[in-house]
Amino acid sequence: MREMPTNVEIYSDEDEWACWKEMSDPVLHIQLRRWADALVIAPLDANTLAKMANGICDNLLTCTIRAWDRMKPLFFCPAMNTYMWDHPLTAKHVKELKDLGYIEIPCVAKRLACGDVGHGAMAEVSTIVHEVVSRMF
Repeated sequence: MREMPTNVEIYSDEDEWACWKEMSDPVLHIQLRRWADALVIAPLDANTLAKMANGICDNLLTCTIRAWDRMKPLFFCPAMNTYMWDHPLTAKHVKELKDLGYIEIPCVAKRLACGDVGHGAMAEVSTIVHEVVSRMF
């Protein structure tokens, strides 16, 4: 795997709260919303999927999602254990995101992080990149 370029900024939840002190100070999740042309959530675990579907915004990522400009594409790439993927709530949550116009890049069947073999693995990075590029350009 190639190393990440050194000019890439990485933000954490702490950054969300550190930059805002008083009125008119920048709000990181709003700045990110304005800056990005697309949002790709990869991998999207069951916890964050449920938060997105239920409107919970308790961290930098979920606040950015909640503030997202729905005229810009949001791609999500589910990744979880087969038992979690097959749970009825997962199907409901995925449908809710798709109903909002978010674009699913479906998970695949292969050896999972837990060692099991089954459906729920995140799509290959090359697949994700191809899908994003083909829809953006």
